[in-house]
Amino acid sequence: MNRQSIPWVILSLAVMVSDRLTKTLVERMTISGWRRSVIPGFFDLVHTRNPGIAFGLLADTRLPWMRIALIALSVVAALAMAWLLIAGRAGGQRSRAGIALILGGAAGNLFDRLLDGGVVDFLLFYFRSFEWPAFNVADSAIVIGASLVLLELLLAHHPETEQA
Repeated sequence: MNRQSIPWVILSLAVMVSDRLTKTLVERMTISGWRRSVIPGFFDLVHTRNPGIAFGLLADTRLPWMRIALIALSVVAALAMAWLLIAGRAGGQRSRAGIALILGGAAGNLFDRLLDGGVVDFLLFYFRSFEWPAFNVADSAIVIGASLVLLELLLAHHPETEQA
């Protein structure tokens, strides 16, 4: 690992630890199904378990191999992100930050899947009848990280396209 990778690895670890800490607090201080309004009509803290992927996708799938597939996908994603960071192949600053966030989030959710078969979600945003699926710190890091990588790709300077 080169010295330039160290801050990004630390960011990944910070995301994973923050994710684990917040989930542990929710699990220890509430019961499953608990809900508390923080901003009425907009934001609640909840305690739900999601056996699917981010934002409740595939949560209703009862296929016996789904847990194994999600664990395998998380392992592959985490290893790929770790390799990009450690090998110095993550691109610019935005992409490195994004990949570090994705790695931390993937590792946080992977830890939960290995431990309990699903992840704890506790952040719930809604407006009137529209309710976004509950999510957690890891999911947030993954979405923010993917957005940073996409932003870097969209803003990247490509001299070969200017010659055409």
